[in-house]
Amino acid sequence: MADPEQENNPPPRGKDTHRIVLVTGLSGAGKSTATKALEDLGYFCIDNLPVMLLPKLLELVSHGTSDEVQRLAIVVDAREARFLEKTPAALEEVRREGHQLEVIFFDSTDEALMRRFSETRRRHPLSPEGSVADGIAQERLLLAQLRALADQIIDTTRLNVHELRDTITAKFGGPGRENALNITLLSFGFRNGIPPASDLVFDVRFLPNPYFVEGLKPHPGTDPRVASWVLERTQTQEFLSRLEGMLAFLIPQYRAEGKSYLTVSIGCTGGRHRSVALSEELGKRLRENQRANVKVTHRDVLKV
Repeated sequence: MADPEQENNPPPRGKDTHRIVLVTGLSGAGKSTATKALEDLGYFCIDNLPVMLLPKLLELVSHGTSDEVQRLAIVVDAREARFLEKTPAALEEVRREGHQLEVIFFDSTDEALMRRFSETRRRHPLSPEGSVADGIAQERLLLAQLRALADQIIDTTRLNVHELRDTITAKFGGPGRENALNITLLSFGFRNGIPPASDLVFDVRFLPNPYFVEGLKPHPGTDPRVASWVLERTQTQEFLSRLEGMLAFLIPQYRAEGKSYLTVSIGCTGGRHRSVALSEELGKRLRENQRANVKVTHRDVLKV
């Protein structure tokens, strides 16, 4: 006899499931820039969709142009205040159907938000006749539940539009092959902040610094002279060996869990020498030994 629960709750669909990024957060924190970046990466983007309609939208897409629309970005914010209380149930239904859903909340300090509104001479959408500060405070209250549901919170206080686009590209870019784990190795400088898209962060400031070596300081870690100097150190080789071994363990676990994108950030002081050389070398090893989709990005290599 058939199980009644199985009849009422059929297993998730296979070929008709989608990757969905729910973009939300405070006005002025970068949602528009992030959405444009996702659109450039091939996501079908919909702005200001009442979240209660998301399950119905996916049902229509799955029965229509599922081969063309596999990745969607949905923008939900305080403009849909009257629907926000229904968000948890709607997201649960989407995940129950087998879709890969990630909620990204864009945040920033009040001071940074007020400065951005002042520079653009925009009025806050929740306080068109009042102060920007009042609008921000009201918006934080309305979006508190969505923020609590977020899979990742990206603080854009110290990011310009180009850095925010790079953050989105590092997290969501790369090949979209089914069951593939796309790895981004991101070098950075701690003095410029940890990249918001990081899944794993490693600090290599313990290694000898070529910045203080005559003739090497002006050149980046991609220069063969700098790379050789960094990589020939005993501590560097041991660190790379241990890190490669840990990733060899983690990568299959992430694949089995269904993760599609992994950002491994490697930082030194300025992000020009040690982290760059190590990211390049680790990228070569992972491509050879893990047969993974690996992209190497250097955030701060051009900064002085």
